[in-house]
Amino acid sequence: MATGVTAQERLRAVQDLCDRGEPFEAVMEAARAAGPDHAAEILSGPLGARMDQAIKRGAAHRRELVTLLRPYLATVDPKVKRELPVARRLLCHLIEHRDLGELVDGDVLTTVVAAAAEPSKRIRKGLRWYADLPLRDELPPALYRLRRADLVPVTQIDDIVWRDGKLLVRGHAYLAGLSVRSRRFNRATVVLRGPRWLPPVRMRTRRVLAPEATHAAREPGCNYDWSGFTAELSSWPLRWRGGVRGLVSAVRRRMRHRPAVRDATTWRAEIVFWSRGARATGLLRGAAVGRTERPAGLRVKQGLWVRPVWTSDRALQVVLQPNRAELTGVTVDGDRLELKIFLPGRSVTKGHARLGGHRMAADFTPEADGTLVTVGLAVPALLQEKDGRRLWVEPKGDPAASVMLGDAAEVRATADDREITVLADRRDRVVVSAHRVRPVITSAVWEGERLVLRGSYPDAAGARTLTLRHRSGLTYTAAMERSEDQFTVRLTPATMDRFGESVPLASGTWNLSMRHPSGEIVPVRMDHAALGALDEDPRTIGGHAFRMVSTRFDVPVVIAEEARPADEKGVAGTHVLRRVFYPAQRTEPLNDATVYVANDGRLYSDSVRAIYEERLRRGDEREHIWVVKDGAFVPPGPATVVRAGSREHHAALARSRHIVTNAFLPVWFRSREDQVVLQTWHGTPVKHIGNDQPHMTRDPRPPVWHRQAAEVRGWDVLLSQSPWATPVLREAFGYKGEVLESGLPRNDVLSSPERDRMAAEIRARLGLTEGKRVVLYAPTWRDYDRKNAMVKLDLAKARQALGADHELLVRGHPMQAMPAVPDIAHDVSTYPDMTDLLLVADVLVTDYSSSMFDFLATGKPIVFYAYDLAKYATKRGLYVDLEAQAPGPVLPTSGEVVEALRSIDTVAAEYADRYETFRATYAPKDDGKATARVVDHLFS
Repeated sequence: MATGVTAQERLRAVQDLCDRGEPFEAVMEAARAAGPDHAAEILSGPLGARMDQAIKRGAAHRRELVTLLRPYLATVDPKVKRELPVARRLLCHLIEHRDLGELVDGDVLTTVVAAAAEPSKRIRKGLRWYADLPLRDELPPALYRLRRADLVPVTQIDDIVWRDGKLLVRGHAYLAGLSVRSRRFNRATVVLRGPRWLPPVRMRTRRVLAPEATHAAREPGCNYDWSGFTAELSSWPLRWRGGVRGLVSAVRRRMRHRPAVRDATTWRAEIVFWSRGARATGLLRGAAVGRTERPAGLRVKQGLWVRPVWTSDRALQVVLQPNRAELTGVTVDGDRLELKIFLPGRSVTKGHARLGGHRMAADFTPEADGTLVTVGLAVPALLQEKDGRRLWVEPKGDPAASVMLGDAAEVRATADDREITVLADRRDRVVVSAHRVRPVITSAVWEGERLVLRGSYPDAAGARTLTLRHRSGLTYTAAMERSEDQFTVRLTPATMDRFGESVPLASGTWNLSMRHPSGEIVPVRMDHAALGALDEDPRTIGGHAFRMVSTRFDVPVVIAEEARPADEKGVAGTHVLRRVFYPAQRTEPLNDATVYVANDGRLYSDSVRAIYEERLRRGDEREHIWVVKDGAFVPPGPATVVRAGSREHHAALARSRHIVTNAFLPVWFRSREDQVVLQTWHGTPVKHIGNDQPHMTRDPRPPVWHRQAAEVRGWDVLLSQSPWATPVLREAFGYKGEVLESGLPRNDVLSSPERDRMAAEIRARLGLTEGKRVVLYAPTWRDYDRKNAMVKLDLAKARQALGADHELLVRGHPMQAMPAVPDIAHDVSTYPDMTDLLLVADVLVTDYSSSMFDFLATGKPIVFYAYDLAKYATKRGLYVDLEAQAPGPVLPTSGEVVEALRSIDTVAAEYADRYETFRATYAPKDDGKATARVVDHLFS
């Protein structure tokens, strides 16, 4: 390393080498260059993670690890190694002292790494706690003792409020793996630690019941019901400590012939607790979503505030903050924005203002009790900015002062379709920004099952829609009712419209935004004046709980989650269901019932749906049970619905005679001898799957290999679409059981006598104009590019070339990022059943998707847009030689695809012979009778 490089830069170099996956030798060279003083950070941080990876990757990597790491460990102070986290400490001891051959060829290291990855297990001996890790009978007990690095509290703050002039903090804190079942031997104190010599402030703290801590915990079998706490503090201890610090600071500045300046004093919040003989100290971190993220400040006297604040790493601090500069007025006059700022108690004639990193001139005018500062900003220049910037004042000779909003009103001034805002952030600091006019919610009220949002939106007149977007990419829209500058949006979170059917919002966080006519996505914000009255309590409607919350201060979101009984929540509830309830249910007699599971309970679709509907058509009155995840659908007919992951779900899989699924079943499921598991799978594979994928041949086998092996052992019958597909599926899954070459039941509707009537109904649901040719673009997903939301087919060029007599549909793959589909096409990615889309399509454009085999039943043309054929064949692998066999043109560019669509009748005639050959090879059984063959075979 070059001379003059700092220690932090050396540590960062080690981290960068590990992140990039550089050779272990380069990592060790950087670690040695960082010096022994930083061995603790290196061994417990980036190098530790690389150690685990090398140990898991086989004998050759373990040999390299031990050979290179031993000399480095010999230079590390024993005290440093003793204070490492217990798993890292144990690995370092083994690498230093065990025989090389035993470490490389044996399973000592892999056993320790595997055990350390499991949830924490603790053992108490006397008043000391030890880790329950392998080799305890062979190694010194001191290696397993839990030390400071292991005793890191898990904390969350659920509420921070001021009541009668006192700060009240409520939350929970515990040590992972150490149950807290009662108040006995369970004490906690919240301590505020200030700068250097100031004495700490101890808040009055007591333990309280908090069962939600157990529900949210990651460790099964642990009880943290009494890990809750409440802490209380008046402002006086902070004020006198801040006053003493201010006095000392003033004396020091006077000695340097500088005027005294009031400064903020910051205390970090820690919790110190004793629980069952273990003592731990840690920062209070983790704010619950909502009002806890924006705690209010308390004005203790004019210009002096006590504010609880959150740091960027989510740690709680309490700040005694004097307002050295307060905003007193904002005016917009033409192209000039003028800000009036008052500096109390200071007479200053010179200085500057600063907006973010931009310094600017300011007019300082001394007055009787302070100084008035006038700052002028050019509106055209502001409108060019993209980000909000904090406002500062820099009096000559004094440190810069952040301008606080104080008693001034926030300002939003429009300039055409943009606005300039002067707002406070969560710490009351003034932020000036310019952006497109945003909808601002001033009221969010629940009216029965409806959430009504009202607010202001002073943009040009015209229709607008509010968009709710999930992190998965799923979106819903709702109309904005506009009246001059005001708007109203009415949401029904429990009954959102999805292609004509009502479904609840899926669990998770839904962000609110609006698409401007220009195409720009405009975020929605909460009015700061409305935050205090915002009702963030959950509303339970139809098995789901919904909350309207303002997070990150003023960002409105809707949070949805399934309403679950307390004994099913979190890891603890799941652990009991899987390890206790389910095994007990497996000993009970079987019921003559069938469980249907499609895509883990997310969809009512595929061959599973076809089999269920055929049995209903035949009048099969045996019990039918559908597994439904997140209220995604309601199956027709007399079926019983069980929520995925519920107690009833576990009981159904344990006691039903037949199980029909199109994917892997839950990891906890084990088929009984007298159960029949029918695996329909979700299509004949074009790309390599299962054991044929490159990563499945690694040594040692990856976890997914073992997961698949356990799953496949439980299958009794596997459906196949063709004689060609049977050996492919057997080899890919390592399956030795019965294969039924019935064809895929889901494709029967494609050749049904009722297909025209059904297609007309589906077209109406999709909003398609009757008589227009429908082009469906349905690509598969890319392992190496899953987060890419770009639609590769040039839809604009397709729309221009094909004209108004074509409808364009885009179907993104569930494993790929939700596609960004423009308004010129229909986004049908969330439509529940792909077969319906194939039924209405006149032309299919795809690449390596199994839909190519399914669409053959329609006899309609297929175009292959294989822009990355060589790359995909190399990285993932293909079973089919498309260029030699494809029943349609295989094209590398979007332009060629569009040209093929323009002359699709000619293209179809050209490929007619190959189409029939392809159909005879890959879909000979898709004759409309596949479902009947399956039902006859299993249920007659």
